[in-house]
Amino acid sequence: MFAVIKNGGKQYKVAEGDVVRVEKLEGAVGTPVEIGPVLLVSGEQEVRVGQPYVEGARVTGEIVRQGKAPKVTIFKYRRRKGYQKKTGHRQPYTAVKITGIQA
Repeated sequence: MFAVIKNGGKQYKVAEGDVVRVEKLEGAVGTPVEIGPVLLVSGEQEVRVGQPYVEGARVTGEIVRQGKAPKVTIFKYRRRKGYQKKTGHRQPYTAVKITGIQA
């Protein structure tokens, strides 16, 4: 059984036992969370597709890690003007282990 969930403007295909990196969620390590909304649920026999979301479907998980992604370097430069600017960004994420999918 798997589901397609939406989080932070992105879609993720998840199954029970998967560890997924999603946009930062509030909570400490070990805290149970509900991730949603659910766009699609596929079982053994049937596939339920939401319009836009599947009614009554839930995906639950447990926070495994709060972290930051590798640094992305931003370098701005204007030729012949003596302008250079270097900055960086590390996007925070939450690693969630999927514990259950209810259709």
